[in-house]
Amino acid sequence: MNRILAIEFRRSAALGAAFLITVAGTILLQVTASRWSAGWMALAMTQREYLALLSPLAMAAGAWQSYRVHRANVDELFASASRPRPQRMVPILVTTGLAVIVAYLITLLTAAPRIADTARYLPSAAYVVVAVGLVAMIASVWLGLAVGRQVPALATAPALAVTGFALLILAPQALPDGGMTAAFSPSMGMSVFSDYDTVDGQVSGAQGLWMAAIAGGAVVLFAVQNRRFAFAALVPLAVGATATALVVPTGDAYERGRLDPVAQELVCTDVAPLVCLSRAHEALLPEVAPKARRALALLSRTSAVEAHEDTSTLFPPTSPKWRADTVLMRITLDHHGRLAHPGRLVPAMLTGAFTGRGNCGDRANVPVATAAAFWLLDRRPTAGPDGLEYVDPEAVKLWTALRTLPRAEAGARVTAVYRAAQKCQVTTGLLIRGAR
Repeated sequence: MNRILAIEFRRSAALGAAFLITVAGTILLQVTASRWSAGWMALAMTQREYLALLSPLAMAAGAWQSYRVHRANVDELFASASRPRPQRMVPILVTTGLAVIVAYLITLLTAAPRIADTARYLPSAAYVVVAVGLVAMIASVWLGLAVGRQVPALATAPALAVTGFALLILAPQALPDGGMTAAFSPSMGMSVFSDYDTVDGQVSGAQGLWMAAIAGGAVVLFAVQNRRFAFAALVPLAVGATATALVVPTGDAYERGRLDPVAQELVCTDVAPLVCLSRAHEALLPEVAPKARRALALLSRTSAVEAHEDTSTLFPPTSPKWRADTVLMRITLDHHGRLAHPGRLVPAMLTGAFTGRGNCGDRANVPVATAAAFWLLDRRPTAGPDGLEYVDPEAVKLWTALRTLPRAEAGARVTAVYRAAQKCQVTTGLLIRGAR
């Protein structure tokens, strides 16, 4: 059997398909490293999202292989062999399947070294996401083989690639985002909106069932000799679609399964003042802790004694419980999974502390917060609440006025801004001379 597979690898398009998929997948992941540098789960999900391109390539490769066999005119020669047809189909199914599996895994392995030093949290769900991706690639190339055999034309491979790409990209956009839509598309539901995103086990199970059903239908379609019996390929699809619809979670259950609560759990330093990061960013504690403690030292006249990562998310909306003794910090990663713009962390933490809680709405005064934060830093304001460097003329004006006051008076006003912000009170005017 090994000799047969070796011959099949040499004479088929399997190796060429593996090379093409590997190159395309590697380029996609490397040029978009900032999308998955948060960790292993983000990498697995991003690679799955890129199935919108890799899956059509696999389908085109399978169709091209079937066209090559048809063009070589060897069907009659193979039919003269004593082995039954299903057995003759096994080598090409195995070689093409192995080719796309190896290509998918190599693509993943080429990306892994970028975050190997910073990504410590590896949930079991990441393995499942990768496994479903492998099943999807097998189903894609086998579907291409089947369609190429039924329609052995030169245009079949490019037409199948374009059609697959259009369906995987456009169809999900036309359908509502939800469990049912995600279950029938291997790339749907894989967009990473936060560093705590995950894929629910039931969603992965449903996607795996549907991809397996497509693979089964493709094998049936590839094996039938009489086109009148091609409808038999619909049986695995019908069974798979029914099982998928029964398994996949929908509504609130689907939304809740999009976040990993373990990734959001805080991991803290051993010594006070405590600095806590989410488990997803635990590896950054040695880098973040000194900067966070500097911010806490500058806020020594306030109630802040701890610094926690802000683990808020938008989809679905979550936020940490507010605490008067805690300063929140937003952690942003670069394309290597390390702290992006480390020099901006302390200004951003201070500005956020003087801005107040996230639910204060329009009562938060960013120029006042920026001026107060940079008075503590003893330098001209060049940053906003998110740490991005820009000059706010109003903040500079308030900071300049604050520096004209005696230090004790200015410190008292800055403390008053902090207390008001923590209570979601209006801070406008608290830094102006004569206002207290």
